[in-house]
Formats: sequence, C-alpha cells, structure tokens
Amino acid sequence: MLAAPATRSRVGVDWRRLLRTVFISRALDALEETRLVPERKVLYQFCARGHDVTQALLAQRLDGRHDAVAPYYRSRPLALALGLPTEEALASTMMRAAGMSGGRDIGAVINRPNRDGPCLLPACGGVGTQFTPATGWAQSLVYRARVLGDATVAGSLAVAHGGEASTSANGFWASLNIATTARLPLLYFIEDNGYGISVPAARQTPGGDIAANLAAFGNLHILSGDGADPLAAAALIDEAIACVRGGDGPVLLRLRVPRLSGHSGQDTQAYKSAEELAAERARDPLLALRRLLVPAELGAEEWASLEDAAAAEVAAALERIEAGAPLDASNVTRHVFTERRGDGSLELQVQGGQRADGVTPPPGNPTPRPEGARINMLTAIRRTLEHELAINPRVLVFGEDVGRKGGVHAATLGLQERFGADRVFDTSLSEEGIIGRAVGMAFAGLVPVPEIQFRKYAEPAAEQLHDCGTLRWRTANRFAAPMVVRMPGGFLKCGDPWHSQCNEVQFVHAVGWQLAIPSNAEDAVGLLRTALRGNEPVIFFEHRYLLDGAAARRPWPGDDFMLPFGQAKRLREGSELTVVTWGAMVERCEQAAAASAIDVELLDLRTLSPWDQESVLASVMKTRRCLIVHEDNVTAGFGAEIAAVLAEHAFFHLDAPVQRLAMPDVPSPHSPRLLEAVVPSVGDIVAAMRRIASY
Repeated sequence: MLAAPATRSRVGVDWRRLLRTVFISRALDALEETRLVPERKVLYQFCARGHDVTQALLAQRLDGRHDAVAPYYRSRPLALALGLPTEEALASTMMRAAGMSGGRDIGAVINRPNRDGPCLLPACGGVGTQFTPATGWAQSLVYRARVLGDATVAGSLAVAHGGEASTSANGFWASLNIATTARLPLLYFIEDNGYGISVPAARQTPGGDIAANLAAFGNLHILSGDGADPLAAAALIDEAIACVRGGDGPVLLRLRVPRLSGHSGQDTQAYKSAEELAAERARDPLLALRRLLVPAELGAEEWASLEDAAAAEVAAALERIEAGAPLDASNVTRHVFTERRGDGSLELQVQGGQRADGVTPPPGNPTPRPEGARINMLTAIRRTLEHELAINPRVLVFGEDVGRKGGVHAATLGLQERFGADRVFDTSLSEEGIIGRAVGMAFAGLVPVPEIQFRKYAEPAAEQLHDCGTLRWRTANRFAAPMVVRMPGGFLKCGDPWHSQCNEVQFVHAVGWQLAIPSNAEDAVGLLRTALRGNEPVIFFEHRYLLDGAAARRPWPGDDFMLPFGQAKRLREGSELTVVTWGAMVERCEQAAAASAIDVELLDLRTLSPWDQESVLASVMKTRRCLIVHEDNVTAGFGAEIAAVLAEHAFFHLDAPVQRLAMPDVPSPHSPRLLEAVVPSVGDIVAAMRRIASY
C-alpha cells in the first residue's frame, strides 16, 4: 500500500505520505520507549508524539531549492518527512556508525545536508540555539540574490523550529531583532505543548502565549492556531509559507499541540494530573486525522495497512542495525579540523563554507614582499580585509559599529563606503546574534567575518562559539562553519575588567577553533589572509596595544602573503635560554633579551591553536632552559600547557625548572599604576631570565 499513487486532498496535502511519516515516527518512539531505553541501547530518547502531524504537514511545504530548517531535539518527524531514512534515524539514537553523527552525539541532535533542496542544519543540545543560525541562513538568501546574483535562491526560506519554552532563550530574541529589522525570509515554527519539561508555559512567558505577547512587534506577521486540528494547521502553515515566500518578511506561527509523553525518556510527567494527561490524549492529532480521513479519503483497512507497513519498516531497520558491526572507536579523534586524504587533497565537509560550495580561494605566498613605508597593525588589518572583500564577493564583515563608524578601533573605516551595506554592516547589540548569524551564513557557503568589539564581550556568545567549533566533529564531517571572528582585547594605556582581558586560553580549549595572536603588522596580514581563505572557524585576536604600537609596524608584505598556522617565528637565536611568548609580550621580551646579557633564543608562537610544539621542543633541547611569558592569568594559562609538554617530552634535557611569568590571578585593573604592577614588565622579564640562567 505504501507504493500506491500519491493522492492530495482538497487542501493540497498528500495524506498517505503524511501518514507514513507519522506512523514511522510513532513506531520509532514506541520501540525506543518500550524496549531500547530499558535495554540501554538508547540512552537519550525524545518522543515527538503529538508534534508529529504538524511537522509532517510543514515538510510538504518545504520545496524551495534552498530552504533550510534549524531544528531542535523534537524535530525527528520533520526530518523523516524530509527524507531522513528510517534506519539512519534509528541508528542515530542507538549510537551506531550509520547514524547522523556516528555515535558522537545524541540521536535527537539531527542534521541532514542537502545542497539542492531543503536541508536540516545541525541541531544543538542547548535550548534556543537554533534561532540565530536560522536567521543567518535567511540573510544569506537575501545576500546571494542581491549581491551574488544567484537566481536559484528565489522564493527560498529558513525555518527556525522550536518549542514554546525556547522563546524565552536569548537566541530567540536576538534572532527576532535581526529578522524583523532586516525583514528576512524566516518562519518561526513554534510548537506550544504547554510545558518546558515541567514548567507551565505561563511561567515561561506572560499569559503562556508568545504569539499574543508579540502582537505589537514590528515587521512580524503572527499566526496562531490549534495544531491538533490537521486541516486548520495545514491552512495556517500554507498561509505562513506563502507570506514568507512572498517577501513579506518573517512570520511567527504558533501551533498548540499536546505532548503525549514526558519531556524525555526519563520524564514520568508526575507533575501532571490524571485529568491533564487524559485531556492531552484526547487532543492527539492522529485521532483527529483518522476522523478526517476515514472513510472520506481512505478505508480503515488501508489505514491499518499503512500503520503495519511502518511498523515492519522500523522492525527491519532494527534487525539490520543489530546485525551490523559494533561501533568502531578508533576514529573518535578524527574531524576536529579539516583533514587531508592520502593524495594530499582536502577531505571537505559536505556542507558549509565556500570550499564545500565549490569555491577554491587563490593560493598565497608564504614569503613576504615588503613594499612602502611601515604601517601599523590597524592599517594592515583594514587593508587585508579590503583586499579580500574586493576579490571575493562571498566575504562579509559585520558587527557592532563596523559600518559608518568604521569600528570602535577604526579597523573597518571606509569599508562600507566602498563595498556597500550588504557586505559591511552594523548589527544589533547582541553577540549571540552576531556569532549565531555567522554560523548560518557559513552553512550557506558565505565567508562571514564577525567582529566582537572586545574580548570580554564574547561571553554572551559563548554557547554559539562552542557549538560552532564542535560542528565538524559532532556531524562526522557533514557540516562545518568556517568563519573569522575578529576580537580585540588586552591592555592599552590603561586596563579594566571589561575591555582589556585576554583570556585567550578559553579559545584554545574550545574544541574546533583555531586561534591566531599576531604581534606585528606583517604577521597580522599573513595570518588574517590564511584564516579568510581557510576552512576552519578562527579567532583572530587583535591586541589593542599593538594596533598602533610603533614596534608592531611593518611594511605591507604583499596582497598574496599568507602565513601557515602552527609555525612559530624565531626572533632571536641563542644558546642559553629559550623564551616563548606571543602577542603584546613579544616586544617586552625582545627588549628584555637585549638588556639581559644572556644569549636568549626568542620564539613568537603567533598561533596557539595549533601551536608549534616542534620548534619549542627543539629550542629547549638546545638551550636546556625555558621561560614562558604571557599576559593572560598564570593559573591554567596557555603557559601551563607549554610547560606540561616540556615536562613530558624534554624533561631530561632541562638544566633548570621551566618557569612562567604572567599576570597574577586578577582581572585587568583600570588604573595605569595598578596595571603596571600586574602585567609582566621588561624589568620583570629580565629578572626572570637571569634567575633561570643562574641555575
């Protein structure tokens, strides 16, 4: 019966196709709840019973060539309706190799690349994290049409799929500000089941109705209705989709649905009364669907046959999965970053970034060709951005105040005038929105260059930053989101706990991110260009002292100059002591080495992820002593990692203990006098050098 010709009702719904999705979804839920969870073959189970009919209805309307859905943990019926194979869905929850992540992530965190049809952007385990990436995808559709002249995106849209509790999250409000301000083609598809785990909707939003509360929100079309009524839901979905595809801007569609299970497999719903549970069961949209379709559209026997066929398909999938080989753990460390095949070619992700979209950036030259007068690092950064914007229309620069003002540090001054507000633009004051939007843009094949004004301001974006870094690994190289996040920080003429922090080690520990910290204009050009033409997410740290510092000035090294990451620079060759440093401490270490009367070998790491272990080990094995100098706090700073590697691999080559010189464990103080007392000074470094050399 599953192979019967498709028939559509008077509302244009293929009910047989819909029923197949719902029956398979429910068969999967039942199998997991009753057997696989008790047997510990499924460890996290999120039932979609009650949400499934509306999701299957939505899927039938997602036929745009570049439609995308940013899903959440209860989106499996939508994924099934969009083509996720039953066996892959079950293998995902069972932690098998054939699943969406190969056992790396929980099965509810779905993803499905599709470069020529609706795709499912990678879900995250956090609530509300899907909204800003969906917004970035929606903005990429506008950008590709208006700037790249891509006619294939016409009429396509993005969907942000979530429950009503997720509308309390920061990401929802950040997304809403962006989408309504820019009138983006974005559908907020909100399933309101009345509970955020055990918390009633009225405790999530006033009155328990987000649609009513947003009635006065500008540039937002709002629809609300009963998801337990299939015909009413279908009509609302059609209206919402038509509105977004018609160019009327974002739409929020709230559908009330029953949650016919606990929040997850561990939730007994003891917080609900028997009457509440009975009322929810009575609102099962599948019961309403049966009343609608039998016998008007199909007979009771065909209904039963469709249900039996779905159960048989799920049972057969389980049999194949259990007959397969156990999960191979030998590859668990793969795909943190881009890897190369045996022939040297890149093993690209399926979706995300310009390379996966078929664009290969021009090769660079690792040898600088200096020209002109010395320029400061600020000018070097601006000129590099300008060149890459000029040669690559996929590059976008955005953040707070980067447009007409040119950035609070003037790094983007004049770029908007030359390249226009589509390519260099100001954002709302939301770091979550800046980074999450960049993730969605990267998924769509663009090269986003978001700016976080100061290092400390990255904290509100921490969830998006960390989720972005793990994307390649947790989707087993299906998705990646290459981008370059420009982030100024560090002391200037004074300090303070809000604008002057470094704390770069946090990003070294953020899996999947590369981190560059140039100490001069030439290295800034080479590292920034490598990042912009690369295939990884990169934190490009711009030390505020160095932006206009005299010692950091260098001639322009050429329009094609690129520096490889993970390659330290030897600034001085010596035999008595190795000094390892980076960023603003490089200048002070150079001055200290000159004043110390010690034959110092000085290494500037330039990048901390990856970092040049080989050069550091070789130098220390030669000099037999090492001092590590950095501005970040001493405890668990990156110097501790270097010291640990030396202790493990160079212990018998050492004639003195490895020492660190760094800031004590306090925030950056505001007073110049206090700042001078905590940041390693030239005198402090000279004293440390002499102390180690005296062993």
